[in-house]
Amino acid sequence: MVSKLKYIALLSLVGSLSSNAAMRQYSATIETSNWMVTDNSRLQCTLNHPVPGYGDAMFTSVASKKLNMEFELDMQLLPNKFDVAAVYSVPPSWMPGVAPKTIADMSLRKQYNGDLGQDAAWTMLSELEKGFWPTIYYQDWYNKYDKVSVALNASNFTSVYREFVQCVSNLLPFSFDDISYTVLSYQNNSTELSKYSQKRLTMIGEYLKEDAELELVLLDGYTDSYGGRYNNEQLSIRRANEVKSYLTTLGVPQDRIKLTGHGEKRHIAPNDTRESRAQNRRVVVRLSKS
Repeated sequence: MVSKLKYIALLSLVGSLSSNAAMRQYSATIETSNWMVTDNSRLQCTLNHPVPGYGDAMFTSVASKKLNMEFELDMQLLPNKFDVAAVYSVPPSWMPGVAPKTIADMSLRKQYNGDLGQDAAWTMLSELEKGFWPTIYYQDWYNKYDKVSVALNASNFTSVYREFVQCVSNLLPFSFDDISYTVLSYQNNSTELSKYSQKRLTMIGEYLKEDAELELVLLDGYTDSYGGRYNNEQLSIRRANEVKSYLTTLGVPQDRIKLTGHGEKRHIAPNDTRESRAQNRRVVVRLSKS
């Protein structure tokens, strides 16, 4: 019943296009419909569609453990009040008799761009792929007599969308937050990393090769309390230096890597069992972005 009422409301809204001059329409023409991938890296992919006189429609996916997508309506004039916009998949003129479909309601927040989560964003993309025009309708927040429609033109979409999908499929399966703080563990009296630590360091290396905004890598080396204090301090420095050498081979400038050897200071576990001593043999890797 709710969807039927929405459909009736949409028909009324669309019907007013020909009879009511108060409906302001924003969309690219077939000739000017321009889809482009503006971010294409292993950290972020963005598919952008300029809407003349209005702003930009953007679909973005970022490096993460999970497949994700977000739609953002980047408006030149931001909302002046809280409201809700209706988002529909509207058939183009060459699909006579095909009914529009409800996609989602989009919250409009004061002085913020409109946005939608992954389910609605993926639906919009699949509708565009089929030739439909995702269209956003709302009451103008600056003029109570006007309604606004913002349409995404499906013309020239398919080939660029394939490029975008290829970018999304190549994103790293982890984000900055996943590797910004990492503890690497070691064998007793050794600079050799455990297998888990080797895997984590490889992940960090893959990320650092992609992120030009990396500001600083902090390496803090620690040991357990077995052995002399001086020897432990030197061992912690060697462990941190091994990590630094690995990162520099990946292209991270040496002056952006700061290391400190703490030796047997700052234990995170007692030193009375084999398991607890293993926790103290570590290098902590902290990443900082500008």
